[in-house]
Amino acid sequence: MIAIAARPDAFRMPAGQTALVIIDMQRDFIEPGGFGASLGNDVSLLEAALLPTWQLLQAWRARGWPVVHTRESHAPDLSDCPPAKRERGQPGLRIGDAGAMGRLLVRGEPGCEIVPLLRPAAGEIVIDKPGKGAFHATPLQAELQARGITHLVFAGVTTEVCVQTTMREANDRGYECLLVEEATASYFPEFKAAAIEMIVAQGGIVGWAAPLAAVQHALDGAAE
Repeated sequence: MIAIAARPDAFRMPAGQTALVIIDMQRDFIEPGGFGASLGNDVSLLEAALLPTWQLLQAWRARGWPVVHTRESHAPDLSDCPPAKRERGQPGLRIGDAGAMGRLLVRGEPGCEIVPLLRPAAGEIVIDKPGKGAFHATPLQAELQARGITHLVFAGVTTEVCVQTTMREANDRGYECLLVEEATASYFPEFKAAAIEMIVAQGGIVGWAAPLAAVQHALDGAAE
């Protein structure tokens, strides 16, 4: 077991049975002209999570450990996007509308793809999810069970929506979960901070949180 200095206490994970889960690092959320920008958000606020996530990704790849990438995405006919989701709020464009990178959050469109820095490698799991949580209406649970995964380390965006939702889903399914603080971001920094506190509160009611340096230190120590 690899012990990582975390909150509320040490996170202990088994090598090879811990997957890195990278949530929704898509062009539509991170780059100008995508869905995130259509909601009126400053998408540049998410850029801070890119390099830390890449560093985690490199560490997992170097060890041959499982990696999961998720994309919030919908079928071209929007049959998996209920009105309760599509019609919420007052964005400049809605899911399925034509934007600068193709139809927003539609599978196969350029904006739906993972940003180039974090592009999935051959053999890594890619989950297209129609909801905020990565377990809802997806094969994620089966993919993890087939590989004997018991622990999950999380990165991605946004902290308080898709990341936290998936961590809660995972906790309900019995997975031990760690969020790497620098590898996640929100359009609202105060929401990120609040989400992390929710995750670790009450003795880690949802999971653990740790800085990237603590994860790297633990991995380096295990290698030695």
